[in-house]
Amino acid sequence: MPELAKHILTTFESSLTALRDQVLDMAQKTATSVRNAKDGLFREDDDLCNSTIADDEEIDQQEKEVDRIGLDVLMRFQPLASDLRQVIAAMRVCNNLERAADQAVSIAKKTRKLSHPPDADIRGLLSPLFDSATELLLDAVKAYQSGDLGLARSLKQRDREVDELNRQAAEFLITRMAERRESIADDVNLLFIARHLERVGDHAKNIAEDVVYAFAAEDIRHVHAPIGV
Repeated sequence: MPELAKHILTTFESSLTALRDQVLDMAQKTATSVRNAKDGLFREDDDLCNSTIADDEEIDQQEKEVDRIGLDVLMRFQPLASDLRQVIAAMRVCNNLERAADQAVSIAKKTRKLSHPPDADIRGLLSPLFDSATELLLDAVKAYQSGDLGLARSLKQRDREVDELNRQAAEFLITRMAERRESIADDVNLLFIARHLERVGDHAKNIAEDVVYAFAAEDIRHVHAPIGV
């Protein structure tokens, strides 16, 4: 390989590595925000809620940095085929991470509006929803980092489990609102918290779809497996 070609390849690979490193760092911050939102709710910790809200600015700025690096790579190197998919996927993953972090912020804001801490029934419903959504997000990032297509493909079905947990929480809260009107304001906020967690799962599923696109050149968006598969 000519010396110039080696230099260009190395420069492109360095830029792509920098792009991936930014995405992975952003993923870690996003997962931390979701965990802090959970702890803020269940520990009745306003400081953790405030931290979740404050940290969102850094995640937003990091999304801009990923976009800047990605556009720079596209303009400077004009990558083709798999290289192009890697850059596009990184930018898509980044966008979904930023939106997942926004859901954590929304949870923290709803938590601060609660007049009473969650009771045992709500903890029993929301705790597994938090855990499932967070695990889904972490596994989506793991699939992106390692290029694990099997893991990425499995997340579509697992997102259905998050959807079902959200449905159960919503059903309980709506029934309780009809029976116990004095707690409607709190229950509405808890209903939204469950919905925000369901959206974290959706963003994790989107990341998994981007992984399949990047590493297998396959678009699995809007492709639905049969129920139970």
